[in-house]
Parts: sequence; structure tokens; C-alpha cells
Amino acid sequence: MAVDAVLAEYLEERLREAQEVDAVSAREMAGRVAAFVQRGGKRLRTAFLWCGWRAAGAGGDPRTLLRVGAALELVQACALIHDDVMDGSPMRRGAPTMHADFARMHQAAAMTGSEQPYATAAAVLAGDLALAWADDLLTETALTCPYGTQLHREWRALRGEMVAGQYLDLRAQANGSSAEDEALNIATLKSALYTVERPLALGACLTGAGARTMDALRAAGRRAGLAFQLRDDVLGAFGDPAVTGKPADEDLRGRKLTYLLALAVRLAAESGDAEAAAALSPKDVMRSDDEVSLMRAALERTGARAAVEAEIARLSALSVRHFEDSGAHHHVLRQFASLVEKAVGTAPARNEEDA
Repeated sequence: MAVDAVLAEYLEERLREAQEVDAVSAREMAGRVAAFVQRGGKRLRTAFLWCGWRAAGAGGDPRTLLRVGAALELVQACALIHDDVMDGSPMRRGAPTMHADFARMHQAAAMTGSEQPYATAAAVLAGDLALAWADDLLTETALTCPYGTQLHREWRALRGEMVAGQYLDLRAQANGSSAEDEALNIATLKSALYTVERPLALGACLTGAGARTMDALRAAGRRAGLAFQLRDDVLGAFGDPAVTGKPADEDLRGRKLTYLLALAVRLAAESGDAEAAAALSPKDVMRSDDEVSLMRAALERTGARAAVEAEIARLSALSVRHFEDSGAHHHVLRQFASLVEKAVGTAPARNEEDA
């Protein structure tokens, strides 16, 4: 993607600055962040940014659009690095997570003290650096953009929502919550808004889009973003690590509150399935492999997995309908529908009713 070239250019500049400050931190910290950002990812947020820009008329300098896309990829790097620390995840994008990589460096260098506190703290700093770079790039871009104030307003909201969602995710896991409304709120704040709705709005901001267009894009983005998070929840329980690039049992082993889990708990209670209810109940310790298998079986047997799949399809369809209301050209509408399908793994129909 064109955004990769902008990212490479920007990261080269920041690495040069880091080297001038300190060679060790530049090599071990800044270099790792730059490598992680450039290692890949689906670039979904940049793609949705582009869709919002096209839907609103594709006005202004395309270079500005790409710089905002690069900022989104950097804030995504921050979110992933910090999320992996909080979840204790060993793998991301088919490679060791940031804290796991720092732990390996600690071992290889025969450093003194415990490797875990060092690796955790170093990874937190790495995520902070990615966020600082993202903020710098967005601010520099907004200062030279005719619609910079609105652009920065959307960006500020994106960051606040992302942090709130992440905290609520941690809190729900600590409380052993099974509430469906809480699970949906976390999914919306933690992922749906900053994955689709805010990128669409950021793109439209660059053209000075009107209220009608922005409202339609926000409605489309919220539904597509929620469908994306529900798909991620399903993959978190049933996905193939060789495809997803991360373990498939972390959410279940730690009983992370997802809509999939919350729905299964309710369905088990309504049907009187005591075995499923027991498998899905909170525990004070991490679950064993056998217990994770029982949880997967309960998610299937209660009908929760099938219900979530249906909800993903419904939300995907609604997102396309709302995007059409933005007045976007039919070519852009088709591209958005294709992107939603790619993001959520299902082809959206066009005849669903909004609930």
C-alpha cells in the first residue's frame, strides 16, 4: 500500500532523531517499534480511512490522507503492544510479541534481575513511543490541513475511546463479568470505533464533509467495526494460529469478557445446561487445556457461536446500507462492501432490517 512508503519515510526520520539522542535506546527500543510497524498487518484502518475520504469526495492533498493513515498504523501498533502486555500474549503477527522479544534479549544478554519486569516495562515504553510518534505525525498534519481542527477532534476522541475500552476490558476480566451489554460496550469502545468509525470520519474530515455524509459514515462504521470485533472474538476462541498469527485459546484461558462468552452464559442459563454454565463460569486461576476444550464445546452447544455468526452477517449488511446513504459513488460503495467482507469474513447481504 502507498501508506507503507509514507510510514517508511517517517520512521526513518524518527529513527535518525532517536540515534542522535542515544544509540542504545535507538537500536533496542525505537528500532523494535519501527520493525513491528513495518512487519505487516492488514492496514484495515488506512483502508477505511481511504473509503471515508472517497465517499466524501476525495478532496484535498492525497499525501495528507496517507500521513493520517500512517498515524493510524502507529496508534494501532501502540494498542497491540500494550494489549499483548496486558494479556500476556506470546505471539503477534506470527512472531514474538514486543514483551516476549525483550525477554529474549534479556536472556541473551545475561542481564541481572528478573526478566519479566524488565520485558513488561520495556514493552510499555515501546507502546508509548509508538503513540508519541502517532500523535506527532497527526498533529503535524493537522497544522497544515484546512480542516485540521476537526481532524484533531476526531483523533482525540479515538484515543480516549481506545483507552477506555481497554480499561473496561481489564476490569470485566478481573470482575468475572458475564454481562452482554458490558461486552458490547467494550467491543465498541476498544475496537469498533477506532477500527472503522473513526477512520471513516477522519477520511471524510479531510474533505470538509457535511453532516449528512458524516452521520451515514459513522453509522456504517460503527456496525462494521462491531462486526469486526465479533469476528475477532470468534477467532479468539476457534481460530487457527497459523492463519491468525496468535494463539487461539488466550481469550478462553483467561475468560476474557466477549459478546460470544456473555451470550453463551445467558443461553446456558435459559436452557438449563448446567454443564455449559459450569464450563463458562469464572475461576480464580487460568484454565487448563481440558477446561478450554469444555468452554469451546459450550460455546457451540449453547448456540452462541451460530448466533454471533448471524449477528456478524446482519451488522455487515447494515454497514453497507448506511454507507450507501453517504451518497458515495457506486464504485466506492463496492470497495467498502468488499473491505467489510475482508475484515469480517462474510459477504454482507443488502436486505437486512436495522434493529
